Amino acid sequence: MAKVALITGVTGQDGAYLSEFLLSKGYEVHGIKRRASLFNTDRIDHLFEGHHCKHNNFYLHYGDMTDSMNLTRLIADICPDEIYNLAAQSHVAVSFETPEYTANADGIGTLRILDAVRFLKLIDKCRIYQASTSELYGKVQEIPQNEKTPFYPRSPYAVAKMYAYWITVNYREAYNVFACNGILFNHESPVRGETFVTRKITRAAAKISLNLQEKLYLGNLDAKRDWGHAKDYVKMMWMILQYKDPEDWVIATGQTTMVRDFVKLAFEYCGIALEFVGKGIDEKGVIAKLDFHKAKEHHLDLSHLKIGQELVCVDPQYFRPTEVDLLLGDPSKAEEKLGWNREFNLEDLVCDMMRSDLKLMNKDKYLQEGGYTIMRYYE
Repeated sequence: MAKVALITGVTGQDGAYLSEFLLSKGYEVHGIKRRASLFNTDRIDHLFEGHHCKHNNFYLHYGDMTDSMNLTRLIADICPDEIYNLAAQSHVAVSFETPEYTANADGIGTLRILDAVRFLKLIDKCRIYQASTSELYGKVQEIPQNEKTPFYPRSPYAVAKMYAYWITVNYREAYNVFACNGILFNHESPVRGETFVTRKITRAAAKISLNLQEKLYLGNLDAKRDWGHAKDYVKMMWMILQYKDPEDWVIATGQTTMVRDFVKLAFEYCGIALEFVGKGIDEKGVIAKLDFHKAKEHHLDLSHLKIGQELVCVDPQYFRPTEVDLLLGDPSKAEEKLGWNREFNLEDLVCDMMRSDLKLMNKDKYLQEGGYTIMRYYE
């Protein structure tokens, strides 16, 4: 009998990669998606064959983390061996605008999953993975951050996730639920949401190189993050639930990078070398050098650009009310006890994202030149 997995947030970046990974392991995978008037399954369309296919092993269900009865009914019907709770309002900046919904979905939503498993008497059968976050560390108390580092959340998102973290620990200790927290540091990919800073950067670098956009506007260029590839991280999620004991784990690269340096790497891929001048809100990223040979390798024509041209500017509207300046994780426990190792470094990640976004934006350029209207993708 194949193992059965239930994934909340299946249409997101992590849900898509995890579904692909579990299906390759022979799992029967069930995913929960929110109802929308438009299809929002782009990331998983290649996995879903529809209920008419005899060999289909991937199923989608409508649900919402704010609906207790819905979640309980789905868990009862599916009776999963493993639950991966990835669903969340996961945008930190947006959580300042929608703090109540963020708390309900990200915090109480986790409680609904845990209590459903307890109520349905599935404790002995079902293992639960809770997607925690490096944002828990916020105003960091030590560098690097590990499983014992005190939390200091700096956003409604992080506060909601701290409740989710501790309620997971509480149900593990109170009811013997096999429930684990994966404290994931920033993880990106070609299917990262368009409003997250890394994807915003790679999309802009591609569009500027193709003369589809003039400038990229960002917030805090000095912020430092520990960026990894989502493909490496979803493998770790699975490894956590295969371990003999339910524990909490840091998933990170052990390296930190400034937003400014991620910008440079993205533009360098296209043959555009940037230098940053000025300070604070007056800082600008300007073209220092154009490598036409490198651009030609990616079929790019940079003749519309010139040395000294401003491509990156700071916009104060992207500043957070409380900033997280530095995140750097220590994955030693995962490496030593689970044997986890990464396949992608930062340069690999940027190349993967830039390859994908150049292909995507080339399609837009082709459509525009053919007289078709293209999406503007503004936030």
